[in-house]
Amino acid sequence: MMRHFHNSLRTQTSPAGIGKMVPEARPPEVSMLEVDFAQISDCGRIREQNEDYLGCVLPATAGEARTHGWLFALADGVGGHEQGEVASHTAVESMLAGFRGAPAGEPHAALLVRLVQAANTKVYEAGQSSGPRAGMATTLVSCALRFDRAVVAHVGDSRCYLFRGGHAAVLTRDHTVANEQARLGLLSAREAATVPTRHILSRSVGNDLFVNVETSEFQVLTGDTLLLCSDGLHGAVTSAEMSQTLSHAADLNAAAKKLVAIANQRDGGDNISIQLIRVRGVERVGMYRGRPYKLR
Repeated sequence: MMRHFHNSLRTQTSPAGIGKMVPEARPPEVSMLEVDFAQISDCGRIREQNEDYLGCVLPATAGEARTHGWLFALADGVGGHEQGEVASHTAVESMLAGFRGAPAGEPHAALLVRLVQAANTKVYEAGQSSGPRAGMATTLVSCALRFDRAVVAHVGDSRCYLFRGGHAAVLTRDHTVANEQARLGLLSAREAATVPTRHILSRSVGNDLFVNVETSEFQVLTGDTLLLCSDGLHGAVTSAEMSQTLSHAADLNAAAKKLVAIANQRDGGDNISIQLIRVRGVERVGMYRGRPYKLR
């Protein structure tokens, strides 16, 4: 079963699941951040239920693009069947609601940490109400964009990649037992990729009352593509193969479908979720006392 998600802006959209996100009423003389996106979630070949969940918040006006920007979030639930599905849904919907209601101009780095912590509380409380041994938890990766900046916040092993000029970079670090052991020098990178603990999370949203959120911030350039995904994709498809697929696909929706097809062909034992964001244009800004100003 394949689920497609569509752009909800009132501007240019298409039924194929990809939309050009250009805020309404944009003055023609003003350079704005412009991005295309596509997102897809697939059950895989073995599982009957999809425990992944994804969503986004898109600015409806040029004013919202400047005060809030864009948010993309993806979660991979753990805990089995309904517990995992509830955890991922709760986490993402909490992020989206919090982003919509955030104060205008709040820095994304601080905002995403606050929103992930709030999502963690909601998932934790939902798990406790189901019983202390319910084991409800989820991974969570999110990306917020505004002006010429992107902020990524994540917990768990769902990833965010940056593709630029034919090169791929992983912007997140897997929070797994195996990866932590590799970071400490107890395992080699090759060993960490094959040991059984590579799928055991060292931190997750909802497992405890508080969670350590990892964030990064970077400048985006015209032509950049960001990819958020669950381990159903990155466990089966290499970053080089992702880059090649993105460079040869006619559009982002076709690229997302192709990546899902490759993952299912290689493995298909897990749910596969993907968000693709391509930067079509940026507004270069500087910061002075925490306030942005346009660079000419």
